[in-house]
Amino acid sequence: MSHVKGGLVILKEMVNSLPPSEKKIAEYILNNPEESILLTALMLGEKSQTSSAAVIRLCKSLGFNGFQELKIRVAGDLQAGSVKGYRDIERNEDFKDIIDKVTSNTIQTLKETVDIMSEKNLKKAVTALSNAKSIVFIGFGASYIAAKDAEQKFIRIDKNAQSFSDVHMAATAIANKGPEDVVVGISFSGSTKEVGKLLDLAQQKSSTTISITKYGNSLVSKFSDIQLHTSAAKEATFRSGATSSRIAQLHLIDILLMCLASEDYEETIHHLDETREAVSFLREEDSKEKK
Repeated sequence: MSHVKGGLVILKEMVNSLPPSEKKIAEYILNNPEESILLTALMLGEKSQTSSAAVIRLCKSLGFNGFQELKIRVAGDLQAGSVKGYRDIERNEDFKDIIDKVTSNTIQTLKETVDIMSEKNLKKAVTALSNAKSIVFIGFGASYIAAKDAEQKFIRIDKNAQSFSDVHMAATAIANKGPEDVVVGISFSGSTKEVGKLLDLAQQKSSTTISITKYGNSLVSKFSDIQLHTSAAKEATFRSGATSSRIAQLHLIDILLMCLASEDYEETIHHLDETREAVSFLREEDSKEKK
């Protein structure tokens, strides 16, 4: 878990949503990362024409324990290399360049998702999913692809999982849930009202709620007990950023599944073998019918 990186990624995502004084500090760090990690909170406040108190508030807004964690994360980014920007395609561009750009965007999104991931929250989510009587995955638009993928994968390891893209069907299912159930809301922006309302309903039913969104406070994360984040891939003209964020959601689902499988290893292997045999049986029957 790259828990000592991701400072610049988080700053870039959060900078425009910060209060004025905190925004000035964030912009100063983004423009002067090498210098900033060598400063004290007081010195950074003076350099950014704010105050040490504003620096501490910034760290809190970013979800860090303190200024030291922010400096460590930024230093980790600098050691790993500069954070690149997302590249969009151009008119009549060479296919080779398009391949390179889309691949680069995807790789960067996956890397940044790992850099900003909270291992503590990941462990909480895995524990909740492992103990859940049932799991409901909800998502709309492109996020439903991740919800459906999660349903299929968790069913394979004998979890009672469902996915919904219809708000009324999701509400009907959640209405009958309780403390032993888990509801996972997936929304890249974190501002999908329907997902927020459904998680709110789940909390009213005392179910455990998990959100998968981009970094930062949002409507969806507000109603989640456990927050997981994907990289804040920027929306590009042809949605290459959105494509990357969808892949990041799928990647996070895979991480959850593998962590869960590792903790219940023998049982998971047994269920995977059973589902594999079932699929093989169906293929054999199809082959016999064709003959």
